[in-house]
Amino acid sequence: MSLLTCNQFLNELSEYLDDEARGAVRDELEQHVSECPNCWVIVDTTKKTIAIYKGMEAEPIPDALRGRLMDALSRRTGRTPDA
Repeated sequence: MSLLTCNQFLNELSEYLDDEARGAVRDELEQHVSECPNCWVIVDTTKKTIAIYKGMEAEPIPDALRGRLMDALSRRTGRTPDA
């Protein structure tokens, strides 16, 4: 039985998907995802989403949308975006 919680697994999800987790950490992540159907669905769905986006061509973001996005990020982080 895995001792890793779902929140702990999700905190390591990026490293897990990028194959950056190594050794005992990787083993714990593998064990958790093999025992937890919810986290397995998250991993499976995320892998499929990444595969779809990797096959797509990048589209430019319209200037108005980019401005709104950067404003929202600035408010959220309290930092001014780089020009």
